[in-house]
Amino acid sequence: MRVHLVTMPWHPIDLPSLQLGLLNRIVRRSRPGDEVTEFHGSLRWAEFLLEHSDGRLRPGDYTAVGSDAIFHGLGDWVFSGVLYDDPNWGLARLRDYAAARDVFVDTAVAMRPYAADFVARCADEVLAAGPDVVGFTSTFMQNVPSLALARELKRRRPGLTVVFGGSNCDGPMGHALHRNHPFVDHVVRGEAEYAFPALLGHLEAGTAPDDVPGLCWWDGTRSRANAESRRTVAPADIPAPDYDQWQTALDASPVQEYVHPKLVVEGARGCWWGEKHHCTFCGLNGSAMAFRAKPGERLWTEIDRLVRWHRILDVVTVDNIIDMAYFRDFLPRVADSGWDLRLHYEVKSNLTPAQLQLLGASGTVHIQPGIESLGSRVLDLMDKGVTGARNVRTLRECENHALTCSWNLLYGFPGETAEDYTPVVEQLPALVHLQPPSGAHRIQLERFSPHFTDPGRGFGKRRPAEMYQHVYDLPEGELTDLVYLFDTEDAGISGPAERRLREAVAAWRSGYAHSRLLFEEDGAELLVHDRRHGRPPATHRLTGWRAAALRLLEDGRTLPALHRLLAADGHEVTVEALGDWVRQAFSSALLFRDGATYVALPTWGEPVRLAEGAG
Repeated sequence: MRVHLVTMPWHPIDLPSLQLGLLNRIVRRSRPGDEVTEFHGSLRWAEFLLEHSDGRLRPGDYTAVGSDAIFHGLGDWVFSGVLYDDPNWGLARLRDYAAARDVFVDTAVAMRPYAADFVARCADEVLAAGPDVVGFTSTFMQNVPSLALARELKRRRPGLTVVFGGSNCDGPMGHALHRNHPFVDHVVRGEAEYAFPALLGHLEAGTAPDDVPGLCWWDGTRSRANAESRRTVAPADIPAPDYDQWQTALDASPVQEYVHPKLVVEGARGCWWGEKHHCTFCGLNGSAMAFRAKPGERLWTEIDRLVRWHRILDVVTVDNIIDMAYFRDFLPRVADSGWDLRLHYEVKSNLTPAQLQLLGASGTVHIQPGIESLGSRVLDLMDKGVTGARNVRTLRECENHALTCSWNLLYGFPGETAEDYTPVVEQLPALVHLQPPSGAHRIQLERFSPHFTDPGRGFGKRRPAEMYQHVYDLPEGELTDLVYLFDTEDAGISGPAERRLREAVAAWRSGYAHSRLLFEEDGAELLVHDRRHGRPPATHRLTGWRAAALRLLEDGRTLPALHRLLAADGHEVTVEALGDWVRQAFSSALLFRDGATYVALPTWGEPVRLAEGAG
């Protein structure tokens, strides 16, 4: 059997598709007689735009539409005119949507005239491989481009078997996709390691796949959805990805000069925190929350092999959260390897300074720690299991260890008040030397999140997000099952409080590149050089118990705890004098206060910084 695996726009063009890399290995391992080929439509689309627009639409424009506009559906909209045989389909609705939200859509509009010819070109290339089965992987805005190509393939070759899978097909989304698009023969819902080979076996034997857990299939004209399995894929059954065909496609691509390629690896699935405390706003992991991880030695072996074979040193891990065992059995191996790797990792924000130091020593250059807020009460509403003081410590330690930290400041949680944000907003100018969030964003209602599954949490009214009106030509009832994002009533802060928060974050972002608050040891003195944006330059000189107190506050302490530690170290200072000094240090913005806890803000490191919009 010939199996052709397809990833369509808008997969990032600097990354191989982990899904294709895994499926390639899975099919070859379980069915060694099958021929497996791949089609990297994301690369093809970037190439097509570059060539046919005479260089006007470049890979940077691909990223702007495919990644930056993900919450406006622009990438799907580019191809919806092909899916519905109408080049102007949804254009008026998109214009109205963009005008109401001040969304820039000109680049997406400029791309759409090329979409139909591109889909036809894709169909030519896929069919030239002579496949028996074409498998599409769909995540985020890959649905409509994939559906447009699937429809064209079935129009040309009705006997071809078309299969969909990926995170867009999880749970009810997969059944809705199947029953509304008759040209899709099968939809694999959930993990594919066991289900996809089982389906191929049924196709080869000509038998009904009614025993494949989670599978959607046509029983005559009736769309059937098999019950989903509670069994998750064991780490031992998750192979190392095969990226050879991606590498061949990239090497031959004219867009290669525009991208800095990275490898993608997977050490773990699920979320060990979410198993105990599912963050209220988070819809990641869908129906497979159970945390599983490969042993650190095996993960390192896979990375070592991939790096040696592809000669690429940037490695992105897709784990939703790092396995804490990796601080014992994986990261030390990386640090000792001698490889000049650049790792990208998602972690929890309550890591210790030693753990963050190990990340830096291992070659990790970028982390996404899920900080989300600097206010403890709002973090409690999220069920994050961390405090605002701890999150500020994490931001400071990222500076100390030259770790790029990506995070979003979220608001709009049921039960939050303006009073929860006032002390945080007032202190944001003191944090201008620490890495700012991407922005302040009102949370969206995501399928699979506790906010979604339990309307009693405050979001009782919901409907498919408005962006889907310019993406799909389907009734609302079907969209309710198909889509991932929903519109709902606003909760939490609004009006002046929301505006102050957003303005303070914008000021933080604009001032960060020019701000420093640095420790320096000078004999018996501890110096703090304040060169933060918006404040007059100053150097603070501390000695004795004052220097010791500021150092102790790097870990975050209450005033009584700080006094006990100073006394234990032999420093003679009264509670009253210590309180006066802490209040003075706080007024000088050397400390962050979270309730009764104070955290020292100066850093020991000064990494290279880029101004807003640079890079």
